[in-house]
Amino acid sequence: MVKIGKKEKSELLYKAILQLKDEQECYDFFQDLCTVSELRSMEQRFEVASLLDDGMIYNDILERTGASSATISRVNRSLSYGAGGYAKVFARMKRR
Repeated sequence: MVKIGKKEKSELLYKAILQLKDEQECYDFFQDLCTVSELRSMEQRFEVASLLDDGMIYNDILERTGASSATISRVNRSLSYGAGGYAKVFARMKRR
């Protein structure tokens, strides 16, 4: 058995995600990959990021999404100081 390092495992997942062709394939893949709780957490964080990107304030986001203030703060840090992934996705989504 070939031992796969941490980096290779990550690359394998991201390469697999890039093979998905449409929204239904993404939905099916993530349904198989993640628990319901994991999916809900990711969906909530993405919604929080979107609302922050639109300029909504913390209290309104908390009320609308039910996300904790800690989650909102972490997402906001990612938007401000992260790798830029949210910004790339939001810009592409706005172009469509």
